[in-house]
Amino acid sequence: MAARDPLDLLLCTADNALRALFAPASSRRELSLPPDSSLSGAEKRQAAGLMRVNHAGEIAAQALYHGQALMARSEPNRQFLLQAAQEEGDHLAWCEARLKELGAAPSRLNPLWYAGSFAIGAVAAVLGDRVSLGFVAETERQVEGHLASHLERLPAADARSRRIVEQMQRDEVAHGQAARERGGSELPSPIRALMRATSRVMTSSAYWF
Repeated sequence: MAARDPLDLLLCTADNALRALFAPASSRRELSLPPDSSLSGAEKRQAAGLMRVNHAGEIAAQALYHGQALMARSEPNRQFLLQAAQEEGDHLAWCEARLKELGAAPSRLNPLWYAGSFAIGAVAAVLGDRVSLGFVAETERQVEGHLASHLERLPAADARSRRIVEQMQRDEVAHGQAARERGGSELPSPIRALMRATSRVMTSSAYWF
């Protein structure tokens, strides 16, 4: 497959950013959800805070993949990253819809999460496809653990949010495995620690804002 024109890539990247941040999210897959249950005010606030974090995480995932795709060394790797971003777009739509059901809004800091994650993704891609894919694998490994903690913290009666998070978790595992199979390299432990620290900043902020 021939490499795409740089101007076309830039325009597509800008379009992807505007869609992720400002357009209503839509999913390509229909997720079967249980009926909504009656939650107390405190349970709704807890569920909304966690789903807001998940929504912000999906904004960051979109940005990460878009930044990596823009700077990818090979066209096959670029297509892999863009495909993964589309699949993560399902998660974004599910989280957005659930937030509306809970009467809550997404994080007001989403543009910040997008900009920072895009820059990180672009830098990872500049270092080469193996590093970029390794970054995907490590990110998905950390997100998988993050979602597992949310399953423990979601209100017991909120089966609807729980179903969304469970499917997201399965998808993240698949993305990480695919990145490793494509040759993703293991990242150094200081980089993995920095990624965890950065994630904590985002999750603690997005819960409230």
